[in-house]
Amino acid sequence: MKKIAIIGQGYVGLPLAIEFSQHFPVIGFDINKDRVNELNQGKDRTLEADLGKLKVGLMSARDSSFEKGYRASSNVQDLKDAQIFIVTVPTPIDRYNAPNLNPLLKATEMLGQVISKGDIIIYESTVFPGCTEEDCVPVLEKVSGLNFNEDFFVGYSPERIVPGDKVNTLTTIKKVTSGSTPEIAEEVDQLYKIIVTAGTHKAPNIKVAEASKAIENAQRDVNISFMNELALIFDRIGIDTNDVLDAAATKFNFLKYKPGLVGGHCISVDPYYLAHKAVQLGYHPNVILSGRRVNDSIAEFIASKVLNL
Repeated sequence: MKKIAIIGQGYVGLPLAIEFSQHFPVIGFDINKDRVNELNQGKDRTLEADLGKLKVGLMSARDSSFEKGYRASSNVQDLKDAQIFIVTVPTPIDRYNAPNLNPLLKATEMLGQVISKGDIIIYESTVFPGCTEEDCVPVLEKVSGLNFNEDFFVGYSPERIVPGDKVNTLTTIKKVTSGSTPEIAEEVDQLYKIIVTAGTHKAPNIKVAEASKAIENAQRDVNISFMNELALIFDRIGIDTNDVLDAAATKFNFLKYKPGLVGGHCISVDPYYLAHKAVQLGYHPNVILSGRRVNDSIAEFIASKVLNL
């Protein structure tokens, strides 16, 4: 029975750790000691956890054999017994809208100190295509002294958690999986199938899996930005945007998105990761960045309308 260590116990890592703890021994690692103490008491301030399953996992981990169950820890030494590591740390942007990989690379450097031969490191954090193999793997090799795809392996399975949604949850959303070799890809896929009742989709390689996550939120961002631009136009014309959408939606193939504010952890951040990679390769992504500009400006438009009213 393999032990799983999940790095980061936020709104992504905790539900994942709880589900795996019903089948495996799981260490939920977080650098925030207050968060660790809270979780070991069966409490969750993010309100994303199934507290019933969390308490079951905590009780199971108290068994001396620790064949399955959950325990939170901020001690790096507790990670050494694990064979599978899943990284769920934040991947934000900086003030220039460039990817900030510091949390991801620091977590990777930490894992380089504890991994052993045969271990698998799976990344779930949202990144640009190529990040896992081009940015993370060299750090793992340098710190651990081990060889990639000989001594250790990596996988990528993008998180699809929707914060606050109690219907579309971790287990009911199909999971995209991938691995650094065909054999590891299959092992990663089978691992997630244990907890994801909706099933999995095994991508042909890690870059495809990374890109699939990047475009999920970029697509939503662009669609909403189109509606926001329509709202700006119709406001100047003097007609109600919702009335226009209701009329247009009578056509069977019209996609009825709504205008509005765009923020949060993902939709307002992930498009910049895809744009960053495109610019690196010499292509300026006009549609993605124009959508970001429109959505970034809509807050000022709404605020001015409220003040006028």
